[in-house]
Amino acid sequence: MKILFEIFPVLLFFVAYKFADIYVATGVAMAATVIQLGWALTIRRKVEPMMWFSAVIVVIFGSLTLVLHDPTFIKWKPTIIYWGMAVAMAVTRWGFKRNPMKSIFSSQLELPEEAWVKLNNSWMAFFAAMGVINIAVAYQFSESVWVNFKLFGGTGLMILFVIAQSLMLSRYLDEERK
Repeated sequence: MKILFEIFPVLLFFVAYKFADIYVATGVAMAATVIQLGWALTIRRKVEPMMWFSAVIVVIFGSLTLVLHDPTFIKWKPTIIYWGMAVAMAVTRWGFKRNPMKSIFSSQLELPEEAWVKLNNSWMAFFAAMGVINIAVAYQFSESVWVNFKLFGGTGLMILFVIAQSLMLSRYLDEERK
């Protein structure tokens, strides 16, 4: 259920694009993001920093897209979010000497330090690569292909990456059980 909540604006962006154009889709994504934020504040009484970051980027880049009537800005939005995540993880890891993945998941997983480092580094690399892939698709293919990639390609790559991470972590979890 949480995954549907998190991709809600992307799904609505996709549907709006199929029925209208990139500008209507951008407006819909902006509205969906604000609604999502409001819902989180009302129901959960808490908004995670990543959701705030995403919402700010959506509003800024969406507004630039609509005001300047240039879809380049909305196409850059996923890359800025991905690279922002990678940078935040790197700064937390090397600047503050904390492993963000361990901070988030240590209450749910017991792993050796080596596994936490691998997990964090692999997510940093994944986010950096996803930013590059998004821009490559945005500039090398049609707008329609990019919109499809945004929903299906990005989500598919994320699912594959999570599966790969689960397989990597299962090795450490098996060692912990012995």
